[in-house]
Amino acid sequence: MKNKKLSRRKILGGAVGVTALAGGRGLLGAPVLSTDDPDLEAHDARVMSTTGEVDLSQFDPSKFLYEFDYGQVSELPDGQTLREWDIVAVDKEIEIAPGVYFPAWTYNGQVPGPTLRCTEGDRLRVRFSNAGSHPHTIHFHGFHPANMDGVFEVVKPGDEFVYEFEAEPFGLHLYHCHSVPLKRHIHKGLYGTFIVDPPEKRPEAREMVMVMNGFDTNFDGDNEVYGANSVAFHYHRHPITVKLQELVRIYLVNALEFDLLNSLHIHGNFFEVYRTGTRLTPDDFTDTIMLCQGERHILELKFRHPGTFMFHAHQSEFAELGWMGFFEVEL
Repeated sequence: MKNKKLSRRKILGGAVGVTALAGGRGLLGAPVLSTDDPDLEAHDARVMSTTGEVDLSQFDPSKFLYEFDYGQVSELPDGQTLREWDIVAVDKEIEIAPGVYFPAWTYNGQVPGPTLRCTEGDRLRVRFSNAGSHPHTIHFHGFHPANMDGVFEVVKPGDEFVYEFEAEPFGLHLYHCHSVPLKRHIHKGLYGTFIVDPPEKRPEAREMVMVMNGFDTNFDGDNEVYGANSVAFHYHRHPITVKLQELVRIYLVNALEFDLLNSLHIHGNFFEVYRTGTRLTPDDFTDTIMLCQGERHILELKFRHPGTFMFHAHQSEFAELGWMGFFEVEL
C-alpha cells in the first residue's frame, strides 16, 4: 500500500494546530511552544511558534533585515559611480526552523541573497560565478541590454559571467535565477532584493527588507513552511523594535513559489503603499497588501501607540505555518 503524501494542511492540523496545544512537536519535527506557562492560554498567539533556535551564526534574519550591500564603490573617468559585486551560486543546506533543514541553492550562501543597493544612474558590474551543481543565471528586474537579461547567458557549473548595466528606473526590484525549470530554481532559493534609490533620496527612516518566501520540504509542490527572510516565526520569537512615531520603511518583496498570492497585514496601523517604489507619492493607504510572485512594494508607516503589534500573512494558513511576527513599539 502506497504512503499518502503529507500535505501542508495535515501538517497544519496535526503538527502545529494540535500538538502545539499539547506541547508536542510540529513543523516537521521542530518543537513548538508549550502551554505549560500558566500565564499563557492555549489560544494565545504567543504559543503559535517554535521552540529552540536556528543557528543564527549561519543566517540571522534580524541582522539581514537591515543589511544593504552597496558594493565596492569607485568613480569612472566621466565621473559616473561604479558599483561592483561578486556573487557566487552555491548549494547549501539552510535551517528554516529549529532542526528543520532545506537543501537550498543560494547566492553567496544565503537565502534570500544579499540586498543589492545603488542609486539611479550608477554603473553596476556584477561578477557571477557558478559554484553550484546546476546551470544558473541572474535576471535583474529593471532596464538593461538584452545580452544582460540573465535568460540566454546560462552559466554552467564552474563558469562565470559579468553583468554590467546602468541602474534604472529607481524603485524596489528583485533579482533571481532564470534557468529552467524556473519554478525549481526560484523555490530552491536563488533570489534577492535589488533597490535602486532615486537621486533625490527618500526621507530618512528605519528601513528594513522583508522577502516573503516558503519552502516545500517534501517536494510535493506545496509549501510546508512559510516566513519572511526564510526562518519560520523568527520575528515572532525576535520582535522587531521600533520607536513611537518613527518613520518605518519596509521593502516588501514576494518570492513565494507554488502559491499564487501572498500578503502582509499589520495590526493597529495603516501604511502608505508605493507600488514597486517607482513613484515618490503613495498609491494607497491600507493595512493589508496582497502581492503575486515577483511583486514588490515599499510600505511606510508610523506607530501611534506603544506596545506589541502583530504582523502576518492574511492567509491564516501561511501565518500558522511560520509567516507571522511582532513589532515592539517603544517610547
